[in-house]
Amino acid sequence: QVQLVESGGGSVQAGGSLRLACTASEYTYKSGCLAWFRQIPDHGRQGVAAIDTDNSTRYAEFVSGRFTISKDNAKRTVYLQLDSLKPEDSAMYYCAAGSPVCGVWVWGNPDEFDYWGQGTQVTVSS
Repeated sequence: QVQLVESGGGSVQAGGSLRLACTASEYTYKSGCLAWFRQIPDHGRQGVAAIDTDNSTRYAEFVSGRFTISKDNAKRTVYLQLDSLKPEDSAMYYCAAGSPVCGVWVWGNPDEFDYWGQGTQVTVSS
């Protein structure tokens, strides 16, 4: 069964922090690369961060050291720690899985991922 369930979104002021979590079914968790994307209305999904089976990580340039992706294999959960949040980080954040690896040229492409969660909203006020 394919399942991804996100949690942890909310509203914070600029400079604040949030921790997003995505719990996956066993099949989905073991499918390879696990990633976080975000989307604002009328825009496509944008890769934020990804973590591979060997725990290697990828980050979008705009992250600039503010976010950290990690995972807990025992809980089948991937996390995204969001620090130093800015108003422009406001978006719906999605967890994704299904790409075999987090290749440097593909991890940020939503078409590479087969499975998606329902999303969790992050709102940052100035």
